[in-house]
Amino acid sequence: MKELLRGLKPYWLSVASVLVLIFLQSLSTVYLPRQMSDIVDIGVVRGDVPYILRVGALMLLVSIAAAACSIIAGYLSSRVAAGFGRTLRSKVFTHVENFTLHEFDQIGTSSLITRTTNDITQVQQLVNMMLRLMIRAPLTAVGGIIMAFYTDAKLAIVVVVVMPVLGLVIYLVYSRATALFRTMQKKIDTLNRVVRENLTGIRVIRSFNRMDYEQARFDKASFDLTNTATKVNQTMASLTPAMMIVLNFSTIAIIWFGGIRIDHGAMQIGSLMAFIQYVTQILFAIMMVSMMFFVIPRASASAARINQVLQMVPEIQDPVHAKQANEVRGTVEFRHVTFSYPGAEHPAIEDVSFQARPGQVTAIIGGTGAGKSTLVSLIPRFYEVDEGCILVDGVDVREMSQKHLREKIGFVPQRAVLFSGTVAENLRYGNEHATEEEIRHAADVAQATSFVLEMQDGFDSNLDQGGMNVSGGQKQRLSIARSLVRKPEIYVFDDSFSALDFKTEAQLQSALKSEVGDATVVVVAQRVSTVVDADQIIVLDGGRVVGMGSHSALLDSCQVYREIVSSQLAEGETA
Repeated sequence: MKELLRGLKPYWLSVASVLVLIFLQSLSTVYLPRQMSDIVDIGVVRGDVPYILRVGALMLLVSIAAAACSIIAGYLSSRVAAGFGRTLRSKVFTHVENFTLHEFDQIGTSSLITRTTNDITQVQQLVNMMLRLMIRAPLTAVGGIIMAFYTDAKLAIVVVVVMPVLGLVIYLVYSRATALFRTMQKKIDTLNRVVRENLTGIRVIRSFNRMDYEQARFDKASFDLTNTATKVNQTMASLTPAMMIVLNFSTIAIIWFGGIRIDHGAMQIGSLMAFIQYVTQILFAIMMVSMMFFVIPRASASAARINQVLQMVPEIQDPVHAKQANEVRGTVEFRHVTFSYPGAEHPAIEDVSFQARPGQVTAIIGGTGAGKSTLVSLIPRFYEVDEGCILVDGVDVREMSQKHLREKIGFVPQRAVLFSGTVAENLRYGNEHATEEEIRHAADVAQATSFVLEMQDGFDSNLDQGGMNVSGGQKQRLSIARSLVRKPEIYVFDDSFSALDFKTEAQLQSALKSEVGDATVVVVAQRVSTVVDADQIIVLDGGRVVGMGSHSALLDSCQVYREIVSSQLAEGETA
């Protein structure tokens, strides 16, 4: 929590102003009972009406000033808390943007969403309450204790007895609630994950008629969270009645012993009234602090989760002195590259070596799980290799800045990803300064223009989140067009033609030849028809290169490639 609260430094002036205002408000709170005591002991007892009016007017002005201080302090504390929350969200989001795919897998997407939204909101609420209550309550309590002893030191012994009792009650409730709040945040993660999977996988759920199963899964996560939340609220709800019991018994004791002291002439009625108000202020200040314990345990758990994200150092870091490429633009070379996923028993890629040159198409083919997508994910340095090295333009990618490396690459992922916004905005994701002519040309090459123009507003038509209002093949073509708009040195197509029919694929590949002729092209494919015309075909099996060469050469030399070709021909003939 301390690490996060350092983020309040930019708001030190507002925080200082809140402190001053709350201090003035606390002074007025302590000042008013004393004046009320004088009204009773002097004005009422002596029948001095002008004195009552004079002191009453002064009390009214002090009350108005205290209210003004409270309003301004509340406004400033709300602004500080909101600004702190905004800064912290931005900090977490920026830090997460630098994570490798391994860190995303380690924490989980649903948990990262919860930490960036719900957890930061909890900490923001704590900051707001700290500025308003955690400062005011101690000042009021200390002032009340001082004035209670000043008013009657012997009667103040009641306060000394009550304070430890209240402290014990707060400790018992707080210790149990803290553990429950940590559990509750984890169950919010679980519920968030279930909802996210349900919404993103709704087509699969409906196609397999699994709505009842998903409803049961949601109900289980929801009821689990509800039960924990109920336990937390029951625990925290017990605090208020327990404190009210202590407060009421304290008041009874003060009136009892105060009456005895008045009867003995050691105390006046006005002083007893003031003393009761001071003790009430002390106990209510402690109750205000106890209200913080509704927020502190949950915010503390949330702060720990946020710190876990901020303290996680991405595995992939830019070098201190990044190198720039000096050789031919677009050359990609793998030298004895081995890579394993964390916790995996066997490497996903093992001792892979090849070179992809500008003006050539390098195709990668192999069975499911052969490591094709893993291999091309290493080029933009989504993962760090275990052994060997990957060179881009003669420079090890670990010696280049990630920004410089990825500016060279136009990556079309296996699963096409589109963002909410217009078609044109999605295509400009590859180059925000692209002209309408460049966007239109890229769409023409990607065979996307025809269906885009059929949409209501053409290139200004809106796409739903994830491109849910276009088909899989259309999403792939838009993803390819987005890469073409960038005009990179290296194109990486990770099985990006799988959702296209043979005619569209043939037209697209024909158009691509002239468009990307001078660039390095790396294509991952399942279909032999996609790779048959490639300058170089790399055959993967079990993460190893088992064949490399042209289509005709591999038919003669590579058993795995022959099996892939014969299986697809057999499927075609059967069809």
